[in-house]
Amino acid sequence: METVALAVTDGMLHFELSVAHEVFGDPAYELVVCGPGPVRFGRFRLDPDAGLDQLPYADTVIVPGWADVDVEPPAELVDAVRAAHEAGVRVASLCTGAFVLAAAGLLDGRRATTHWAHTDVLAARYPLVEVDPDVLYVDNGSVLTSAGKAAAMDLCLHLVRLDHGSAHANTIARRLVVPPHRSGGQAQFVTAPVPAQDDHPLTELFPWAIERLDQPLTVEDLARRANMSSRHLGRHFRTVTGATPLQWLLTQRIRRAQELLESSGDSVDAIAAATGMGTATTLRRHFNRTLGVPPDTYRRTFRRSTACAGT
Repeated sequence: METVALAVTDGMLHFELSVAHEVFGDPAYELVVCGPGPVRFGRFRLDPDAGLDQLPYADTVIVPGWADVDVEPPAELVDAVRAAHEAGVRVASLCTGAFVLAAAGLLDGRRATTHWAHTDVLAARYPLVEVDPDVLYVDNGSVLTSAGKAAAMDLCLHLVRLDHGSAHANTIARRLVVPPHRSGGQAQFVTAPVPAQDDHPLTELFPWAIERLDQPLTVEDLARRANMSSRHLGRHFRTVTGATPLQWLLTQRIRRAQELLESSGDSVDAIAAATGMGTATTLRRHFNRTLGVPPDTYRRTFRRSTACAGT
């Protein structure tokens, strides 16, 4: 069981802290809140489980958002985060928590992101950091950063996906009623990441399409189901998901293929049919292009990582 430590002090943002607490409160993790003592953020007061000196003993350290980027984060927090990283702990920041990681020197020479409203400040204050203002999160392996608010959820689910696979991450996403996956490279600026109203034409279309990924769905099929023209459907998709209908469908097919590779012994041919890819050759091409590895390699790597996690 991986240990996840939330590093907290006065001046943190409660939303990002709550997101991490919800995701890593899952039974697959041991969640520990670490701080210098009782801390206050906004109207809330929190009593940590342990001191900041316990961060180096965790598997992952999460640094929530820092409320006032014009104020230097406490030295004891910066030192503790640096010590954790030097001990080999994976460190991730949510939103403006990137300022804590930057102050600790963890982002020097690395690509990173933070809330779009503060990317210029981060870049100016820490010129050795390669700040990318146009992504949801950045994964550097041992150091990860996310953009603001909802992107914190995306990064947390990404970490769960790395640790326990897509099926487990999707289970948590369903419990929290959030999209199971948004690529880290997706732009921060999406007018409405999810349909804002229950009667939005895509609200019912998404689950309908996901239940039929084994079928050769076309844009016309989706448009017919949504009772609109293909052009109108495309505009809705770009507004809601930041992608075209076919790009969105391909992403869902790849995610389903990952789940089946992780949880079943089905052949690549069978998985290609179950995900609407048609042939193993087509699945391998799209899978490799999207994830950088072929399906067979992904399955072996995932099973080795989960076997190691279970020892």
